[in-house]
Amino acid sequence: MPARAVALLATAALALAASPPDPCYEDGRPRRCIPDFVNAAFGAPVVASSICGRRGPERLCDPPGDQAPENACRVCDAARSDRRHPPNHLTDLNNPNDVTCWRSAALTPASYDSPPDNVSLTLSLGKKYELTYVSLQFCPKAARADSVAIYKSADYGVTWQPFQFYSSQCRRVYGRPNKATVTAANEQEARCSDSHRLNGDSIGGARLAFSTLEGRPSAANFDISPVLQDWVTATDVRVVFNRLHMVNEGDEVDSKQQAAPGSQHYAISDFAVGGRCKCNGHASRCVPMKGGEVSNGVQQLTCECKHNTAGRDCERCKPFHFDRPWGRATARDANECKECNCNGHARRCRFNMELYKLSGRASGGVCLKCRHYTAGRHCHYCREGYYRDPTKPITHKKACKPCDCHPVGASGKTCNQTSGQCPCKDGVTGTTCNRCAKGFQQSRSHIAPCIRIPRVVTAVQAMEAVDGEPGRVDQCGRCRAGARTLNLNKFCSRDYVIMGKVVGREASAAAGGPAGAWVRLALSVQAVYKRAPRSRLRRGATALYVRAADLACKCPKLKINKSYLILGVEKEGSASGLPGLAVGERSLLLEWRDDWHRRIRRLQRRAINCH
Repeated sequence: MPARAVALLATAALALAASPPDPCYEDGRPRRCIPDFVNAAFGAPVVASSICGRRGPERLCDPPGDQAPENACRVCDAARSDRRHPPNHLTDLNNPNDVTCWRSAALTPASYDSPPDNVSLTLSLGKKYELTYVSLQFCPKAARADSVAIYKSADYGVTWQPFQFYSSQCRRVYGRPNKATVTAANEQEARCSDSHRLNGDSIGGARLAFSTLEGRPSAANFDISPVLQDWVTATDVRVVFNRLHMVNEGDEVDSKQQAAPGSQHYAISDFAVGGRCKCNGHASRCVPMKGGEVSNGVQQLTCECKHNTAGRDCERCKPFHFDRPWGRATARDANECKECNCNGHARRCRFNMELYKLSGRASGGVCLKCRHYTAGRHCHYCREGYYRDPTKPITHKKACKPCDCHPVGASGKTCNQTSGQCPCKDGVTGTTCNRCAKGFQQSRSHIAPCIRIPRVVTAVQAMEAVDGEPGRVDQCGRCRAGARTLNLNKFCSRDYVIMGKVVGREASAAAGGPAGAWVRLALSVQAVYKRAPRSRLRRGATALYVRAADLACKCPKLKINKSYLILGVEKEGSASGLPGLAVGERSLLLEWRDDWHRRIRRLQRRAINCH
């Protein structure tokens, strides 16, 4: 193998060794991870309410026994290093061959005969821990402790909660029953026990160990029990020694022990607290806080959070990762926080539980302050006054274009989200409503900026319309809706009702009357159903005049060799000076239907009561 390849392999091996795999991920997928189990008290400072020799040298002795050694007494002097018994001896390395003890000041007979003899040890952990046990190792031949209380704080010493009580008389000292049963309803209540007296009347030289989960019904399901998770969480631990012993009625007190000066004091060699740094399953280790914060002489720690979580205990999702609710990691689900989907148009989002449930627990993020003129829960559409540019993806910064609706021609500022078409006023056209439609001209009114151009129809255009050719006039409106029906009222209100066939048209238009141009058609009258008195209207050939503009707009729509029912007024022709029948504004011209003959006969019979 070439030397260069060997060197590259060696470099890769060193890189793998220098950066071990992250325990919070497996094959790129998130999984639960927890910090190592440690003695959280090791090396941590302990605050003691009583220390021997603080007020000057004092003589302390072990409780007298049948075979007390010559060095059973010692001098404690806080001013001399070889005679100190400080609290830091509690959390140093516990060496059975070289026992170092913290010793309290000697208690006077008056204090240990009448309650309480409160001496406390307070340990600050510098971080939330999930504790498994609290252990106290008493120095050999130390005076017996009858009543001990353990407290915990989860808010860095602001408030305290009872953790466990030990006493030969639980009811008398702590007001609690001895070894009460813990149920699912009271898993966060401290118990009192006399188990420290099972191996004799003294715990001197012995270890007092409290298991935080022992006897708790939900301990087997700790991962899904928020109650127990809260129960074992602590930032500080305090041990209070309430009594060296209890004098009961009928008991005989050892006068030799009571008389021994300096024998009544507390002496402990080791204070241990076992647990894990609390990171809710989202970190594999805790590290010193940035800036090296120290509180009460304790180095403050923080979790090295993964799974897109944040906070000192990884107790929340980091910013912009609120698409699903935060959750403690379990063996089944790492509960990784998901990034909000804002298509690159927002920097902040929030979680909405209702939307999360409606989505089948898939997405609950709501984007805040969408940029680039976008809007919506995911910044996925354009805000009012803008529309999508079809040439760009929604993630593009210029995916939304302004509508630019004309302030006069448009009836609003909001355009179609897809096409960008603005809402135009009547007679206005264009994507932005910036010009008049065909057949309209600009006016000086802001309300109606475009008005219809007056119709000017030539006779040639009208005659082309009669031949069925497409007209060249685009100024037509809608035909009258009432011109397509027949009823008694219309029958009675006209001077004549005839059925005739259009057989031809004149070669030129006849001009006459104030209404403008007329077109003359050849009509063969085939039936007369009604006529005015003294009217000369007869069956046979006659002239029919229709306005050129109406023919051009196909109102009426006439064809050669077609029969029509005509209901007219004689004055329309005479007023225009036309020598024949005229189809004016009050006239009706309907294409003939075979079933109309009987219908018209019925109208004739009913027409007797027209007036």
